[in-house]
Amino acid sequence: MNYTEASMNALRQGGDELADATVAALFERGEVGKFNTLMRHVSTTGTPFPDGLPDVAREYLRTTSAPPDWVDWELMEKARLFFIDNNVHISTALSFASMPACYVVPHVARLLSATHGLKYPSKRMAETGQFTVYLMQPDAFEAGGRFIPAAQKVRLLHASIRHHLQRENRWDTGALGTPICQEDMIGGQMFFSLLVLDSLHRLGIHMSTEGAEAYYYAWRVVGAMLGVDQQAVPPALDDARAFLDLYMVRHMGPSEEGALLTRQLIDLYEEVVPGTLFDPVVSALIRHLIGDTCADWLRVPRSSWDTAVKAVPHLLGFLETIEDRSPLGARALDRIGHLTTLLELSSLTRGRVMHYAIPEQLKDAYGVTSASHRARRWSPPAATFSS
Repeated sequence: MNYTEASMNALRQGGDELADATVAALFERGEVGKFNTLMRHVSTTGTPFPDGLPDVAREYLRTTSAPPDWVDWELMEKARLFFIDNNVHISTALSFASMPACYVVPHVARLLSATHGLKYPSKRMAETGQFTVYLMQPDAFEAGGRFIPAAQKVRLLHASIRHHLQRENRWDTGALGTPICQEDMIGGQMFFSLLVLDSLHRLGIHMSTEGAEAYYYAWRVVGAMLGVDQQAVPPALDDARAFLDLYMVRHMGPSEEGALLTRQLIDLYEEVVPGTLFDPVVSALIRHLIGDTCADWLRVPRSSWDTAVKAVPHLLGFLETIEDRSPLGARALDRIGHLTTLLELSSLTRGRVMHYAIPEQLKDAYGVTSASHRARRWSPPAATFSS
């Protein structure tokens, strides 16, 4: 696909017609409060709609109750196994690369600041982590799974943010485009897929080409269920690199909101890390994964750990050698990875399940592994812009 400034500008004007119309109708009829209350009881696929659910919401939930008919389920299973094999590394990449990358786009940082409150970064981190865990469960798309209801609610949440920011004149649409526009949603899809794969490569994680492509494909399915126009989405990783490079060149830069969000992200994880000796590791890991230029824009502190953290790929390589040579070691490391992911998520949520709701107004507080993954080792697509 050929991405140009003109095609990207066109994507800045588009929202999500279905979700936007649903939210507008709920607000117009004064039914948002009722919808939020009732939807707290709908957390798994197949749960009967509660009595009293507004008709417009019922129709939206019916229309969005299944994944796209083009889904390749063999690829989705490969993506799930890839996640199981790399869940700790993926969680690390999401926390220390994907989220800071969002913050290095000033208008995205501004939007995040306006919608979820600067004082509660753990809420967004927990929701992101929980959403990914739901996606990678074996029953994600089946009766009893939690992913589809979560995707339906996130999609309405995005539409609600668009509704409020535009209605209250809190967003310069002429200069910044539609809030949470198609370009930004595709950019987010790239942050949580290609940028995660880039980060795993930077950490020295051995990935197969098949696993990397499957993981990227899974996020294409996610994007479709979140209202992203898949006709405009890069179909393969090489195209994804071209889109992400152009997106970042168009928009990345320093901002006060980005620096503050990053500081709060660092504080959050320093609180999770026991003691204080290893606190600088958090900043060092962010700097290692996003690079010095972006880290400086976000005012990520420098420390002596910046050099030490570069040894992480060697340590991870040693652990992966244990996986290859010992089935028992592989099972133990997979189990440790699973428990670490759950512990990290539990620390962010304080043990509670996160609920997605449409805000009535924007407020401040808003298992298999195999040595085959060493074969055909994946290398990131080359950059399309020279420095």
